[in-house]
Amino acid sequence: MNTKEVVKYIKKWIINYHNKSSLKGFVVGISGGIDSALTSTLVAETKLPLLCLEMPIHQKNNQIERGKNHIAWLKKNYKNVNSIECDLTNVFDKFQQLSTNKDYNTLLALANTRSRLRMTTLYYYAQLKNLLVVGTGNKVEDFGVGFYTKYGDGGVDISPIADLMKSEVYEIARALNINKEILDAPPTDGLWDDGKTDEQQIGATYDELEWAMINKKNKNLTNRQEEVIKIYNRFHAANKHKMIPIPVCIIPENLK
Repeated sequence: MNTKEVVKYIKKWIINYHNKSSLKGFVVGISGGIDSALTSTLVAETKLPLLCLEMPIHQKNNQIERGKNHIAWLKKNYKNVNSIECDLTNVFDKFQQLSTNKDYNTLLALANTRSRLRMTTLYYYAQLKNLLVVGTGNKVEDFGVGFYTKYGDGGVDISPIADLMKSEVYEIARALNINKEILDAPPTDGLWDDGKTDEQQIGATYDELEWAMINKKNKNLTNRQEEVIKIYNRFHAANKHKMIPIPVCIIPENLK
């Protein structure tokens, strides 16, 4: 990959979209992970106004610190960056108290609720300040296994890195000198109290998922490769509804 040219291309794409939108900049949710770090850095590179939003919900301290350190690094290197911390823990706790139902396993629903509370907060500040909400999903997550929350972190205005594989995200992040602690941290969606990683949730690494996305029709596979293909196909099928337009019932003209 021609990293420098890809960075230039993404920056130009962001600027062009912004100029057509007539809005005043961007807002990005900062999680302490690699995807939000790269996305916010690419937006900062445009020199257009960027608001970084921290939205912890029972977050692990190391995730919070990585996010804060990244924002500090951005502010040191780019004059167009501002930030707000909006701790949503009490909001989430109140929602959990009102909604807990012992007849169902609510863990996954509540994990996704964390993501949707963050999306609501991003759009609150976006509307207040006339900003575009920038998505941080990569290609494997957005179009491979669908590893994101519908109307949560999937609810965005633009997606600058959604055509980059996870390995390419890391490659560009290294080229832009993003903090090593972020580069070294195991990827996690930050939606679980026990801090489980993406690999623990999915059952495969992003390198393996990338391989499966490209080689899913291959034959003569090892046992592990066959297992990874099954994992990929299972997630892709289950999350297909996230990757296609919302089904619309089109009424025949003769019935109107």
